[in-house]
Amino acid sequence: MHVLISYDISEDKRRTKIHKMLKSYGQWMQYSVFECADLSETQYAKLRSRLNKVIKPNEDSILFFPLCACCQGKIERIGGVVPVDRTIFFA
Repeated sequence: MHVLISYDISEDKRRTKIHKMLKSYGQWMQYSVFECADLSETQYAKLRSRLNKVIKPNEDSILFFPLCACCQGKIERIGGVVPVDRTIFFA
């Protein structure tokens, strides 16, 4: 399963948690966009469940865009550089 995930999280602390969580499942593409490739149905369900526990549904939103194999081959990029994640997480 190949999924593009976009999020709009209002609070910095929750946004950091979401970013860190998504980083363990996929590649950070743009500021609030991740590309998660080769997810199993189980991994996808687990990710959705974990994200759902962190967000506040009245304030935050996360969008999931499943991409079929045909669509994956049509992805284009014009300009820009893939962001380098320099985020430091303290335990």
